[in-house]
Amino acid sequence: MNGATADRCASREVPDVNRSARPKISEPAAELIAGIMFALSAPSRVQILGCPLDGPLPVGEITAILGVEQSAVSHQLRVVREHTLVKGERDGKRRVCGLYGEAVSERLAAALQHVEPRHPRRRNAAAQAVGE
Repeated sequence: MNGATADRCASREVPDVNRSARPKISEPAAELIAGIMFALSAPSRVQILGCPLDGPLPVGEITAILGVEQSAVSHQLRVVREHTLVKGERDGKRRVCGLYGEAVSERLAAALQHVEPRHPRRRNAAAQAVGE
């Protein structure tokens, strides 16, 4: 190794890392987060979550808004319900679904803000998603 190469290698030293430091995200938390990310990995499930942003809706209305079969919506709702993203309640014979807390709607709004400025096609899709 010549002097210049040695100088470059010396300047790339690995910082002193505390080897006893713990991960910022525990394994159980990482598993839960990964599960939520799985639930959000299908565009149809994200669209379903977007339907009750303004308040709980009957499953039949979600089906009509999205233009898909009730069985498909019910299947996807089960996935997001298992990951505590939506909650369902009976209202007579109807099943009404709402987002599971303010944090879910805040995260969806943040996700829309994140994708909006990235690309014109995505910006248009995000604008359509919120009905602009």
